[in-house]
Formats: sequence, structure tokens, C-alpha cells
Amino acid sequence: MRVITDFHLHSKWSRACSKDLTIPNIAKACERKGIDFVGTSDFTHPAWRGEIGRELVDEGGGTFRLRDESSKTRFLLATELSCIYKRGGKVRRVHLCVLCSSLDGVDRFTKALVDRGCNIKADGRPILGIDSEELLKMLLEADPEALMIPAHAWTPWFAVFGSMSGFDSLDECFGEMTPHIHAIETGLSSDPKMNWRLPSLDNVFLVSNSDAHSLDKLGREANVFDMVAPSYAELRRILVEKDLSKFIETIEFFPEEGKYHTDGHRLCEFSCAPQETKRLKGLCPKCGKPLTIGVLHRIDDLAGRSEGERGKLAVPYRSIVPLAELIGSVFDVGASSKKVAREVEKLVKDGRTEFGVLLDESVSTLGTVTSSEIVEAIVQMREGKMDIRPGFDGEYGVIRVAAGMMPKPEQKNLL
Repeated sequence: MRVITDFHLHSKWSRACSKDLTIPNIAKACERKGIDFVGTSDFTHPAWRGEIGRELVDEGGGTFRLRDESSKTRFLLATELSCIYKRGGKVRRVHLCVLCSSLDGVDRFTKALVDRGCNIKADGRPILGIDSEELLKMLLEADPEALMIPAHAWTPWFAVFGSMSGFDSLDECFGEMTPHIHAIETGLSSDPKMNWRLPSLDNVFLVSNSDAHSLDKLGREANVFDMVAPSYAELRRILVEKDLSKFIETIEFFPEEGKYHTDGHRLCEFSCAPQETKRLKGLCPKCGKPLTIGVLHRIDDLAGRSEGERGKLAVPYRSIVPLAELIGSVFDVGASSKKVAREVEKLVKDGRTEFGVLLDESVSTLGTVTSSEIVEAIVQMREGKMDIRPGFDGEYGVIRVAAGMMPKPEQKNLL
């Protein structure tokens, strides 16, 4: 069966995250989105670890369900950690996704962090003054079946390849522990095609997750595996054994919509392509301050292949616009407007999910439950025919249905 998985998200205990991010709410939102297997998030936080123990029951194989059996959603033990440390005369800021195989493994790993003096109570995504290589050693000592996956690998400020504080290779970051890195997370501002340009990534899978800070952001990126049932043990096997036959596809943001896709300076509302940045010697033409170097530029600097070539572990992917955003672009209103909510409700019912609507439902079926304008927008999205103003320096890109592709809807009573 197809198992859609999103294992990088956050709980209500993480800074700047919604208080609605409770385990039952996450389970319910996943059913609506079409996510089968979701990360618990934030398992090092003592209060959230307590909620995991109260709300979830271990089914075996590192897979958990709600204790009250009120949802078909299954959970795996996952968190994100922020490592800030000095290496090679430079301060490094690397975010890492960690997956564990059991609650015992979680507890041993958490204890090891506490014994090192880490403050795990301050935030669901704690800041650790531990080198990434050393942290991976600690993790595997606590749980030999655990996985560490560099999070949003290209984000300028907090990532393994980040232009401001990262490294130029996995070997440089993880040293002798590099063979234990079986995947990297591409992040919202890059897609697999961009990452395929690096031969150094040929031996790792490219995974995608939402990094959701609220329920509505769940599943904005995801992974699709072929499994008998959701299983952490099987997910780990697929990644470790590089089983391309069981990794069906990833579901991606259009990378231009990510908030670090291209170069720029947000305060001056200036952005540009990498070639222009080089001509400007990396300085904003409006204020003279350094531009934030985006993902597109960073990949171009490290690439060893031309665009269009595929990596050895290339998994197919499809790009989406979240359903509410897509409908909002049709009506020219915000994704949270009441009109958008009404249209989403019409689409996501009678067994349909948001992923199903965006990717798989037939045009004829969609035409029976929503307007022709929205159906056309979904078709254009599936074909990649979108107008996008790329994101830069922490500002999300703006994505809309391509001009002239569909009739303009009436603009009455939009709220």
C-alpha cells in the first residue's frame, strides 16, 4: 500500500508554534490531509514526552497509534535538534531530524543529552552545543536503530549546507560517521532536481517533510513509500538498504515558493539570481549590505553536474501548492478566508483527502464537487503551469495560477 509520511514537524512546546499542535489534533489533521504516518515531533521535551506516553500505544516496529483508537493515523518517534558549535574557526548552525526506534531509545538518548548539560526543557527543538558528528555517535549508542537526517539541508542560516553556517560536504560535517547518514531533507526552497546536481549526494536518499509549525502546514511536503502498513522498521530498511523499489515518490513544494530560494535582502525588498549576485559582489545595490545567499546560488556553487542530469538514487517527485493556497489564488484572497474554507470543505469530504484532490482525483470527479475554475487550477498545478515570484531572505515566494491559463472568477463577496 502507498504510505504517505511526514516526519518533520513540531508540537505546541516548540517556539513560535501553534498551541493546537496536540497529538489528537495532529492525527485528525493527517486524516484530512491524507498523511498515513507522521512524526511525533519534539520527543526530547519532558512535557511532550509525557504526552506521547499518555496518548500513544506502541504497535511494534517503532510504530504507534492513538491509545483511544480514534484515528487511523500512525506515528513514529521523531524530533528536530539545533546544533550550534564551532568547527574549523567558524560557528556552525546545523538542524538535524532524529528518528528513534523505541521509547526506550528516546529515553536513553534524552538522558545522554541531559548528562551533557543540555537544556531540553526550554524548547521542543532544543539548542545543543554539540558537534553534529559527536551527536550522531551519542544517538547510535542510545539507539542503534535510530536515524539522523540533516534537516532542510540548504537553508542559509541553519543547515548542513547552509551558505552562512554550514559545510561543503557531508564528510566535512559528519566525518567518520558519514556512512550512517542515509538521507538528507531537501527543504522547501529546493527540490530533488536541484539536488541531483551534486554527485556527492548520489549515495543518500532525498526526503521531504513539512517542518510544520501549525496544523494547516502539515503535508506541504511528504514522502510516499510502498509498505504493507506504516512501519518505522520498514522505513528505516528502505533508507538504509537504498531500496528504490519501495520509495515511490516525494511530494514537493514548488521550490521557488520557499523563503530562501534565491538571493536577496528583505529589508530593501531586493532579490536577484545568482549571476546578478556575483556581478554585485554579493552586496545589496540599495544599501550596500551583504545579500543573503539563497539555496539556488549555494547549489550552483557546489554542483558537479549540469541541470537535467539525474542522481543515482533519484526518486520521482510531484510538486504541489497546498489546497487552500491554490483556491485562494483562484479567488485572489488569502488562504485563510471563509470563502476558501467553504470550497476546501466541499472538496475534502466523502472519503477524499487534500492529497487526493491535488494529485490523484479525476477531473470528472472534481467537476462534480467544485467550480470549473478550481478544477482548471488543479490541472494547471499538476502540469507545473504556475506564476511564481521566488522567495528570498526569509520571505516566502508568491505562487499563483499562470496568467491566461484559466478564466478569471467573479470577484464578488469574496469574504
